[in-house]
Amino acid sequence: MSVSFLDVFNEVASSQDLPCRSYAPELFFAESPADVEYAKSLCSTCPLQAECLAGALERSEPWGVWGGQLFVQGVVVARKRPRGRPRKSDTTTAA
Repeated sequence: MSVSFLDVFNEVASSQDLPCRSYAPELFFAESPADVEYAKSLCSTCPLQAECLAGALERSEPWGVWGGQLFVQGVVVARKRPRGRPRKSDTTTAA
């Protein structure tokens, strides 16, 4: 009989303070790049980081921070881009 991620999670969660249980869930689905980086840093101390990431990949999670990685549209990305268009460079061309 195989043990599911949820079984392991519940067992460990009952005996330890996990970041995803200690902080507001909104932090792990934040819009702000700074909040996303903070959530990722919290995952670095979690004893279930590898299992959480594997579970998220298996479930094809569409977004959020899982196992210390950011998912955007089901793909792991390194950084969250801020909303809006990138700034144009301030270079001026001489005529």
